[in-house]
Amino acid sequence: MSAIYLPAEIDLIAVTFFIFGLAFGSFLNVCIYRLPRGMSIIPGSACPHCGAGIKPYDNVPVFGWLMLRGRCRSCRGHISPRYMLVELLIAILFAVSYLSFGLSVEAIKFCVFSFLIVGLVFTDADLKLLPDTMTLPGFALGVIFSVLTPVGGTAWLVRHGESWFSSLPFDFRWRPASLAAALLGAVVGSLFIWGIGALYKLIRGVEGMGFGDVKLMLMVGAFLGVKLTVLTLMLGSMLGSLAGVGAMLTVWSKRLKRNLKSAALRGSAGQRAWASAQLLLRRYEMPFGVFLGSMALFSAYFGDRIMNWYVGFYR
Repeated sequence: MSAIYLPAEIDLIAVTFFIFGLAFGSFLNVCIYRLPRGMSIIPGSACPHCGAGIKPYDNVPVFGWLMLRGRCRSCRGHISPRYMLVELLIAILFAVSYLSFGLSVEAIKFCVFSFLIVGLVFTDADLKLLPDTMTLPGFALGVIFSVLTPVGGTAWLVRHGESWFSSLPFDFRWRPASLAAALLGAVVGSLFIWGIGALYKLIRGVEGMGFGDVKLMLMVGAFLGVKLTVLTLMLGSMLGSLAGVGAMLTVWSKRLKRNLKSAALRGSAGQRAWASAQLLLRRYEMPFGVFLGSMALFSAYFGDRIMNWYVGFYR
Protein backbone atom coordinates (compact mmCIF):
# COMPACT_ATOMS: atom_id res chain seq x y z
CA MET A 1 0.00 0.00 0.00
CA SER A 2 1.43 3.35 -1.04
CA ALA A 3 2.03 6.09 1.50
CA ILE A 4 -0.40 8.99 1.77
CA TYR A 5 1.16 12.45 1.68
CA LEU A 6 -0.74 15.49 2.90
CA PRO A 7 -0.23 18.87 1.22
CA ALA A 8 2.07 21.21 3.16
CA GLU A 9 -0.71 23.78 3.58
CA ILE A 10 -2.89 21.28 5.46
CA ASP A 11 -0.03 20.54 7.87
CA LEU A 12 0.51 24.25 8.38
CA ILE A 13 -3.16 24.88 9.18
CA ALA A 14 -3.20 21.96 11.63
CA VAL A 15 -0.10 23.36 13.33
CA THR A 16 -1.79 26.78 13.50
CA PHE A 17 -4.83 25.25 15.20
CA PHE A 18 -2.46 23.47 17.62
CA ILE A 19 -0.65 26.70 18.51
CA PHE A 20 -3.93 28.57 19.01
CA GLY A 21 -5.01 25.65 21.20
CA LEU A 22 -1.94 26.09 23.40
CA ALA A 23 -2.80 29.77 23.89
CA PHE A 24 -6.46 29.07 24.62
CA GLY A 25 -5.45 26.23 26.95
CA SER A 26 -3.32 28.67 28.95
CA PHE A 27 -6.29 31.03 29.23
CA LEU A 28 -8.54 28.11 30.20
CA ASN A 29 -6.28 27.34 33.16
CA VAL A 30 -7.01 30.85 34.42
CA CYS A 31 -10.75 30.27 33.99
CA ILE A 32 -10.66 26.89 35.77
CA TYR A 33 -8.96 28.39 38.82
CA ARG A 34 -10.67 31.78 39.02
CA LEU A 35 -14.25 31.50 37.75
CA PRO A 36 -15.58 29.09 40.43
CA ARG A 37 -13.89 31.23 43.09
CA GLY A 38 -15.56 34.41 41.85
CA MET A 39 -12.23 35.98 40.84
CA SER A 40 -11.64 38.22 37.83
CA ILE A 41 -9.95 36.58 34.85
CA ILE A 42 -8.41 39.87 33.66
CA PRO A 43 -5.25 40.15 35.86
CA GLY A 44 -2.17 38.30 34.65
CA SER A 45 -1.23 34.81 35.78
CA ALA A 46 0.15 34.45 39.31
CA CYS A 47 1.52 31.71 41.54
CA PRO A 48 -1.34 30.09 43.53
CA HIS A 49 0.98 29.86 46.59
CA CYS A 50 2.77 33.21 46.95
CA GLY A 51 0.73 35.34 44.53
CA ALA A 52 3.82 36.48 42.62
CA GLY A 53 3.13 37.38 39.01
CA ILE A 54 4.39 34.89 36.44
CA LYS A 55 6.81 36.45 33.97
CA PRO A 56 5.84 36.31 30.27
CA TYR A 57 8.85 34.10 29.46
CA ASP A 58 7.73 31.65 32.18
CA ASN A 59 4.14 31.69 30.96
CA VAL A 60 4.77 30.05 27.58
CA PRO A 61 2.25 27.16 27.35
CA VAL A 62 3.68 23.72 28.18
CA PHE A 63 7.33 24.83 27.81
CA GLY A 64 7.06 27.28 30.73
CA TRP A 65 6.00 24.49 33.10
CA LEU A 66 8.75 22.20 31.79
CA MET A 67 11.47 24.88 32.11
CA LEU A 68 10.44 25.63 35.68
CA ARG A 69 10.12 21.89 36.43
CA GLY A 70 6.68 22.49 37.88
CA ARG A 71 7.78 25.01 40.50
CA CYS A 72 7.27 28.73 41.04
CA ARG A 73 10.39 30.77 40.27
CA SER A 74 9.76 33.00 43.31
CA CYS A 75 8.73 30.66 46.15
CA ARG A 76 9.57 27.25 44.59
CA GLY A 77 6.05 26.12 45.42
CA HIS A 78 4.72 23.12 43.49
CA ILE A 79 2.66 23.92 40.38
CA SER A 80 0.34 21.10 39.34
CA PRO A 81 1.10 19.32 36.03
CA ARG A 82 -2.62 19.84 35.34
CA TYR A 83 -1.75 23.24 33.88
CA MET A 84 0.47 21.68 31.25
CA LEU A 85 -2.03 18.86 30.66
CA VAL A 86 -4.91 21.28 29.99
CA GLU A 87 -2.81 23.32 27.55
CA LEU A 88 -1.69 20.24 25.67
CA LEU A 89 -5.17 18.70 25.65
CA ILE A 90 -6.81 21.83 24.21
CA ALA A 91 -4.07 22.11 21.58
CA ILE A 92 -4.63 18.49 20.50
CA LEU A 93 -8.43 18.90 20.43
CA PHE A 94 -8.16 22.08 18.34
CA ALA A 95 -5.95 20.26 15.83
CA VAL A 96 -8.28 17.23 15.83
CA SER A 97 -11.27 19.53 15.21
CA TYR A 98 -9.59 20.85 12.08
CA LEU A 99 -8.46 17.41 10.89
CA SER A 100 -11.97 16.02 11.47
CA PHE A 101 -14.05 18.83 9.96
CA GLY A 102 -11.66 20.83 7.79
CA LEU A 103 -11.38 24.59 7.73
CA SER A 104 -15.04 25.23 8.49
CA VAL A 105 -17.53 26.68 10.95
CA GLU A 106 -18.02 23.15 12.26
CA ALA A 107 -14.33 22.95 13.20
CA ILE A 108 -14.62 26.25 15.10
CA LYS A 109 -17.77 24.97 16.80
CA PHE A 110 -16.00 21.90 18.14
CA CYS A 111 -12.98 23.95 19.20
CA VAL A 112 -15.35 26.05 21.31
CA PHE A 113 -17.13 22.93 22.61
CA SER A 114 -13.81 21.31 23.56
CA PHE A 115 -12.67 24.46 25.36
CA LEU A 116 -15.85 24.60 27.44
CA ILE A 117 -16.06 20.88 28.21
CA VAL A 118 -12.44 20.53 29.28
CA GLY A 119 -12.81 23.56 31.54
CA LEU A 120 -15.95 22.15 33.13
CA VAL A 121 -14.49 18.65 33.59
CA PHE A 122 -11.40 19.92 35.41
CA THR A 123 -13.41 22.39 37.49
CA ASP A 124 -15.81 19.65 38.59
CA ALA A 125 -12.91 17.32 39.37
CA ASP A 126 -11.27 20.02 41.52
CA LEU A 127 -14.20 21.62 43.31
CA LYS A 128 -17.27 19.56 42.38
CA LEU A 129 -18.70 22.68 40.73
CA LEU A 130 -19.94 23.37 37.21
CA PRO A 131 -19.95 27.20 36.98
CA ASP A 132 -22.94 28.92 35.37
CA THR A 133 -20.40 31.31 33.83
CA MET A 134 -19.40 28.46 31.50
CA THR A 135 -22.50 26.28 31.10
CA LEU A 136 -25.07 29.00 30.34
CA PRO A 137 -22.96 30.97 27.83
CA GLY A 138 -22.06 27.55 26.40
CA PHE A 139 -25.74 26.77 25.86
CA ALA A 140 -26.21 30.12 24.10
CA LEU A 141 -23.17 29.46 21.87
CA GLY A 142 -24.50 25.99 21.01
CA VAL A 143 -27.81 27.52 19.91
CA ILE A 144 -25.99 30.16 17.82
CA PHE A 145 -23.80 27.55 16.14
CA SER A 146 -26.90 25.50 15.31
CA VAL A 147 -27.96 28.14 12.76
CA LEU A 148 -24.44 28.43 11.34
CA THR A 149 -23.74 24.72 10.83
CA PRO A 150 -26.15 21.75 10.96
CA VAL A 151 -26.57 19.89 14.26
CA GLY A 152 -26.87 16.11 14.24
CA GLY A 153 -30.45 15.04 13.55
CA THR A 154 -31.15 17.99 11.23
CA ALA A 155 -31.51 15.79 8.15
CA TRP A 156 -34.17 13.68 9.89
CA LEU A 157 -36.16 16.78 10.91
CA VAL A 158 -36.06 18.18 7.38
CA ARG A 159 -37.09 14.83 5.90
CA HIS A 160 -40.00 14.32 8.32
CA GLY A 161 -41.05 17.93 8.65
CA GLU A 162 -41.26 19.00 5.02
CA SER A 163 -44.52 20.88 5.62
CA TRP A 164 -42.92 22.96 8.40
CA PHE A 165 -40.50 24.56 5.98
CA SER A 166 -42.55 24.58 2.77
CA SER A 167 -42.75 28.37 2.75
CA LEU A 168 -38.96 28.79 3.01
CA PRO A 169 -36.39 28.59 0.21
CA PHE A 170 -34.84 25.13 0.10
CA ASP A 171 -31.34 26.35 0.97
CA PHE A 172 -32.57 27.70 4.30
CA ARG A 173 -34.71 24.80 5.44
CA TRP A 174 -31.93 23.16 7.44
CA ARG A 175 -31.48 26.21 9.68
CA PRO A 176 -34.79 26.05 11.57
CA ALA A 177 -34.47 22.25 11.60
CA SER A 178 -30.95 22.53 13.04
CA LEU A 179 -32.13 25.02 15.66
CA ALA A 180 -34.99 22.66 16.59
CA ALA A 181 -32.53 19.74 16.84
CA ALA A 182 -30.27 21.76 19.16
CA LEU A 183 -33.13 22.83 21.42
CA LEU A 184 -34.57 19.31 21.47
CA GLY A 185 -31.16 17.90 22.41
CA ALA A 186 -30.86 20.48 25.20
CA VAL A 187 -34.32 19.60 26.55
CA VAL A 188 -33.73 15.84 26.40
CA GLY A 189 -30.31 16.03 28.06
CA SER A 190 -31.25 18.43 30.85
CA LEU A 191 -34.64 16.88 31.64
CA PHE A 192 -33.14 13.39 31.85
CA ILE A 193 -30.55 14.49 34.42
CA TRP A 194 -33.11 16.55 36.33
CA GLY A 195 -35.52 13.58 36.39
CA ILE A 196 -32.85 11.17 37.67
CA GLY A 197 -31.91 13.65 40.40
CA ALA A 198 -35.54 14.17 41.43
CA LEU A 199 -36.17 10.40 41.53
CA TYR A 200 -33.02 9.81 43.61
CA LYS A 201 -34.06 12.50 46.10
CA LEU A 202 -37.56 11.01 46.32
CA ILE A 203 -36.20 7.53 47.06
CA ARG A 204 -33.16 8.35 49.21
CA GLY A 205 -34.21 11.70 50.69
CA VAL A 206 -30.92 13.40 49.72
CA GLU A 207 -29.69 15.33 46.71
CA GLY A 208 -28.24 12.96 44.13
CA MET A 209 -27.68 15.31 41.21
CA GLY A 210 -26.89 19.01 41.22
CA PHE A 211 -28.35 21.60 38.88
CA GLY A 212 -24.84 22.09 37.51
CA ASP A 213 -25.15 18.70 35.78
CA VAL A 214 -28.54 19.74 34.39
CA LYS A 215 -27.05 22.92 32.90
CA LEU A 216 -24.07 20.97 31.57
CA MET A 217 -26.39 18.68 29.60
CA LEU A 218 -28.37 21.71 28.45
CA MET A 219 -25.16 22.94 26.82
CA VAL A 220 -24.14 19.50 25.50
CA GLY A 221 -27.56 18.98 23.91
CA ALA A 222 -27.41 22.36 22.14
CA PHE A 223 -24.04 21.49 20.61
CA LEU A 224 -24.59 17.81 19.78
CA GLY A 225 -28.32 17.32 19.14
CA VAL A 226 -30.52 14.50 20.42
CA LYS A 227 -28.73 11.42 19.09
CA LEU A 228 -25.28 12.22 20.47
CA THR A 229 -26.76 13.63 23.67
CA VAL A 230 -28.47 10.30 24.35
CA LEU A 231 -25.18 8.52 23.62
CA THR A 232 -23.41 10.87 26.05
CA LEU A 233 -25.97 10.09 28.76
CA MET A 234 -25.60 6.35 28.23
CA LEU A 235 -21.79 6.34 28.19
CA GLY A 236 -21.51 8.86 31.03
CA SER A 237 -23.87 6.85 33.23
CA MET A 238 -21.95 3.64 32.52
CA LEU A 239 -18.60 5.27 33.25
CA GLY A 240 -19.93 6.91 36.42
CA SER A 241 -21.42 3.62 37.62
CA LEU A 242 -18.15 1.78 37.01
CA ALA A 243 -16.24 4.49 38.91
CA GLY A 244 -18.70 4.29 41.81
CA VAL A 245 -18.50 0.50 42.01
CA GLY A 246 -14.71 0.70 41.74
CA ALA A 247 -14.53 3.21 44.61
CA MET A 248 -16.78 1.03 46.79
CA LEU A 249 -14.73 -2.10 46.09
CA THR A 250 -11.52 -0.21 46.85
CA VAL A 251 -12.85 0.95 50.23
CA TRP A 252 -14.26 -2.50 51.00
CA SER A 253 -10.93 -4.17 50.16
CA LYS A 254 -8.84 -1.76 52.26
CA ARG A 255 -11.19 -1.94 55.25
CA LEU A 256 -11.35 -5.72 55.03
CA LYS A 257 -7.56 -6.06 55.09
CA ARG A 258 -7.32 -3.64 58.02
CA ASN A 259 -10.07 -5.42 60.00
CA LEU A 260 -8.55 -8.85 59.40
CA LYS A 261 -5.35 -7.69 61.09
CA SER A 262 -7.28 -7.00 64.29
CA ALA A 263 -8.19 -10.03 66.41
CA ALA A 264 -11.14 -8.13 67.90
CA LEU A 265 -12.61 -7.28 64.51
CA ARG A 266 -11.74 -10.42 62.60
CA GLY A 267 -15.12 -12.09 63.17
CA SER A 268 -17.07 -9.17 61.68
CA ALA A 269 -14.41 -7.97 59.24
CA GLY A 270 -16.51 -8.45 56.11
CA GLN A 271 -19.63 -6.86 57.58
CA ARG A 272 -17.72 -3.81 58.85
CA ALA A 273 -15.91 -3.42 55.51
CA TRP A 274 -19.20 -3.50 53.63
CA ALA A 275 -20.68 -0.91 56.02
CA SER A 276 -17.75 1.40 55.21
CA ALA A 277 -18.32 0.91 51.48
CA GLN A 278 -22.03 1.76 51.89
CA LEU A 279 -21.11 4.86 53.90
CA LEU A 280 -18.95 6.00 50.97
CA LEU A 281 -21.92 5.57 48.64
CA ARG A 282 -24.12 7.74 50.87
CA ARG A 283 -21.60 10.42 51.81
CA TYR A 284 -19.22 10.84 48.90
CA GLU A 285 -20.27 13.37 46.28
CA MET A 286 -19.32 11.89 42.92
CA PRO A 287 -18.31 14.57 40.35
CA PHE A 288 -20.72 13.24 37.72
CA GLY A 289 -19.89 16.16 35.40
CA VAL A 290 -16.45 14.60 34.87
CA PHE A 291 -18.03 11.49 33.36
CA LEU A 292 -20.71 13.32 31.38
CA GLY A 293 -18.21 15.86 30.05
CA SER A 294 -15.57 13.35 29.03
CA MET A 295 -18.17 11.21 27.26
CA ALA A 296 -19.62 14.31 25.56
CA LEU A 297 -16.17 14.96 24.09
CA PHE A 298 -15.89 11.32 23.05
CA SER A 299 -19.34 11.45 21.44
CA ALA A 300 -18.54 14.69 19.60
CA TYR A 301 -15.62 13.14 17.72
CA PHE A 302 -16.49 9.43 17.60
CA GLY A 303 -20.23 9.23 18.34
CA ASP A 304 -21.47 9.15 14.74
CA ARG A 305 -19.12 6.28 13.89
CA ILE A 306 -20.26 4.30 16.94
CA MET A 307 -23.94 4.89 16.19
CA ASN A 308 -23.52 3.93 12.52
CA TRP A 309 -21.63 0.79 13.55
CA TYR A 310 -24.38 -0.15 16.02
CA VAL A 311 -27.22 0.54 13.58
CA GLY A 312 -25.40 -1.63 11.00
CA PHE A 313 -26.30 -4.73 13.01
CA TYR A 314 -30.01 -4.12 12.29
CA ARG A 315 -29.77 -3.49 8.56
